[in-house]
Amino acid sequence: MDYTTIGPHIRKYRVKRKLKQDELAEIVGLSPNYYGAIERGEKIPSLETFIAILNALNISADPVLEDVLNVGYTIKNSALDERMKELPEAERARIYAVIETLLQHSRKF
Repeated sequence: MDYTTIGPHIRKYRVKRKLKQDELAEIVGLSPNYYGAIERGEKIPSLETFIAILNALNISADPVLEDVLNVGYTIKNSALDERMKELPEAERARIYAVIETLLQHSRKF
């Protein structure tokens, strides 16, 4: 399995929380160099460290692991659904029409 996407997902949520790498590393009790290696996908954190990072960012593991879990598409669909709820009805309808067109032209249908 390719776990290199975990770090970039963590980075995305750190940036969203407006934290610098060294700030989050300090909160979690890691060296800035080791934390940077996690975000670059060079190191995989231990379970304890992973949980500490998620708790510091106040996020669930699902969006961070969406690319490595077998249910990743379910997670992505759920995240997209949350974003869609924020859009006006006309925008949602337009996006659903595009998706429907893509599905109709896919090889599976």
